Amino acid sequence: MVSTHKSTNNKSALPILERTVKVSRVAKVIKGGRTLRFAVTVVVGNGNGEIGIGSGKSANVPDAVKKAVSKAKKTMISVPVINDTLPHEVKSKFCGSVVLLKPAPEGTGIKAGASLRAIAEVLGIKNIVTKVWRSTNPSNVVKAAYKGLESMIDVEAEMKERSNKKTTKEIN
Repeated sequence: MVSTHKSTNNKSALPILERTVKVSRVAKVIKGGRTLRFAVTVVVGNGNGEIGIGSGKSANVPDAVKKAVSKAKKTMISVPVINDTLPHEVKSKFCGSVVLLKPAPEGTGIKAGASLRAIAEVLGIKNIVTKVWRSTNPSNVVKAAYKGLESMIDVEAEMKERSNKKTTKEIN
């Protein structure tokens, strides 16, 4: 289930995009019978290289989504996006899921399953190829992709930073 909501963030003027990746119904058996709760996994982003993930639980879906979105906004990270794609390939693992995110040439589009498509859309990526191995549990796939995106660096910025460090060492 993928839904879209727009809200504003205090940090920037860009609207925050929300995608609901997974909604699970969880039943707990107690003395009086079953109590139903809902667990929700949400991805938020501004469409310009920032992304956050969160999960929330509640007795009804809207409250669970609200909790997940507030957690996701707290975990926002910045990811380098160059020419509507990623700067380099990244492979990451979380629990049983292994995710590969590859940059793609212009016109390729988003070649991804539902959970990775949600991530690409909220990041503002228009050309990407993805692959998931082993477990395809949406929560673990999203967390694996988040882990990989967290480790991603902008190659040109890193080169400039290293050259600046080198020149400062030569001066000293």
